[in-house]
Amino acid sequence: MDLREIIKQNFFDLHLHTTASDGSFTPSEIVEKAAKKGLEVIAITDHDTIDGVAEAKLKAIECNITVISGIELTTKYKGRNIDILGYNVHATQQLEEVMKRIQTHRMTRANKIIEKFCQIGIVISKADVEKHSIGGVIARPHIAKAVVEKGYANSQQEVFDRYLGDGKPCAMDKIFLSPMQAINLIHQAGGQAVLAHPALIRDDNIVRELMQLPLDGIEVWHRKHKKKDIKRYKKIAKKYGKIITGGSDFHYDGHHMGDFGYHA
Repeated sequence: MDLREIIKQNFFDLHLHTTASDGSFTPSEIVEKAAKKGLEVIAITDHDTIDGVAEAKLKAIECNITVISGIELTTKYKGRNIDILGYNVHATQQLEEVMKRIQTHRMTRANKIIEKFCQIGIVISKADVEKHSIGGVIARPHIAKAVVEKGYANSQQEVFDRYLGDGKPCAMDKIFLSPMQAINLIHQAGGQAVLAHPALIRDDNIVRELMQLPLDGIEVWHRKHKKKDIKRYKKIAKKYGKIITGGSDFHYDGHHMGDFGYHA
């Protein structure tokens, strides 16, 4: 589906996560929520996987809504985490191999993070974490939920602030692609590559450097983008001839699906 045509509508959200990665709702539940919100087009953009897309598309037929097959790939550039969204992707051997490698690393990483918590006196088990991982893939929010459930913290945000955020005692790096590797994987899968939430990079010089890569677009609207950010990234998109997109980056109800400053 043409991204340029989608953003001419008022009823879309192109950045949604499900239990296939670190979201709180199943793909079917996400589609139901989107339909109730009156959305017409959504994109399932789970981290490093397209496993939730098939279920979402099947549910979409019942709910009369269009689902775009998407993915969010984590990359590293000049020491910054750079997320690249892929839209209209389909499974290829190259993409499947990379996703499998990343998911295997996620499991190893999760086990080591759990060990780190235990070493500092926060005793949680893999079974405690797996209760929160409906899709089978363990991500940091699932570990944070287990820590809160055990009474060691009051909120997931506290767990990230004290233990799981970058540079904190229980943090561990992911496997990182380069932005160019992610872009190539998305293009090889027949998709369009879009720079996610550029304001979160916190360096527009890096954003401009990335715009010189063969990215197809930039996520101008995002729930964490202020009006001044939206205005600035629209100008950058125009300068570099990029498609503009937007989405809530929805993980749970507090993120307000469909609400990401589109009219700002």
